[in-house]
Amino acid sequence: MATTQQLQQVARALVAPGKGILAADESTGSIQKRLESVGVDSTEENRRAYRDMLFTTKGAGEFISGVIMFDETIRQATKDGTPFVKALNDAGIIPGIKVDTGAKQLAKSPDETVTEGLDGLRQRLIEYREIGAKFTKWRAVIDIKGDDIPSAYALDVNAHALARYASLCQDEGLVPIVEPEVLMDGDHTIDRCFEVTTNTLTVVFEALAAQRVDFDGMLLKPNMVVPGKKSSAQVDDATIAARTVEALTKCVPAAVPGVVFLSGGMSDEDATARLNEMNKLGPHPWELSFSYGRALQAPTLKAWKGEPANVEEGQRLFYHRAKMNSLARTGKYSADMESAA
Repeated sequence: MATTQQLQQVARALVAPGKGILAADESTGSIQKRLESVGVDSTEENRRAYRDMLFTTKGAGEFISGVIMFDETIRQATKDGTPFVKALNDAGIIPGIKVDTGAKQLAKSPDETVTEGLDGLRQRLIEYREIGAKFTKWRAVIDIKGDDIPSAYALDVNAHALARYASLCQDEGLVPIVEPEVLMDGDHTIDRCFEVTTNTLTVVFEALAAQRVDFDGMLLKPNMVVPGKKSSAQVDDATIAARTVEALTKCVPAAVPGVVFLSGGMSDEDATARLNEMNKLGPHPWELSFSYGRALQAPTLKAWKGEPANVEEGQRLFYHRAKMNSLARTGKYSADMESAA
């Protein structure tokens, strides 16, 4: 079982300088949509082959510190039979696992959700630890709809679940990534997103403290503070960076080793550019890094299309995106570098 010191070491390793996390934990339903978008059937073998391409990219460990997997994925192997967990460890990449069972309709508030999966969680954590996971992820979904949603009720129940999850993980020697995601959908302004994000983070950290979670042995995976996708009041990357850092400074204890942003439907280049702008504002008390899914994978998926002949090109594009985000970790990225792809 990992000690408190070992949890802190894993948390710090996940946000090591120049590195970030690949989120490859799409549920079966989510990965089906992605594969079908490029004309690939979502069979177990195709899902395995797609993750195999990502996980065996030569040199990815220079920029990728950890990979979050789905239950099916952590049990799979490369085409030569090497378990994914071993292949990642051999590349210097830390294996992780998503442990929630998804957002479900919240009782007494049908327009909001609460993430489930606490039942039987300790037993699942023990199994994942034995398979080789070193860290975990749990996502709460916070929607902005008008003035009354999210409700204080929804924030409370999701924060409570996140804190129970995080406490159990640390108890079982696994580093929890706490992900309260304020969705980027809707027509709200950046000011409204700032208000909801700071309210959410405040409630989450109060719950984490109440449940004795060691801030040194966890990571936060939040949204960036952005206007809704349908908002007429869009802003530039520098404004998004400034408001996001302002929200974090207001709410996130300095003891937390790192903040690993979700991409939340942003384009790959927007996600990189905005992270870059935030790191240009540093130094910060926490590492500002990435835990991207689509923003690391989108070009690779389009190039691959399920064809073995395209694996090399897919890996080249994944390596490039990982490298660009590594540069954004120190504010050294520029859009001109994209032409190298």
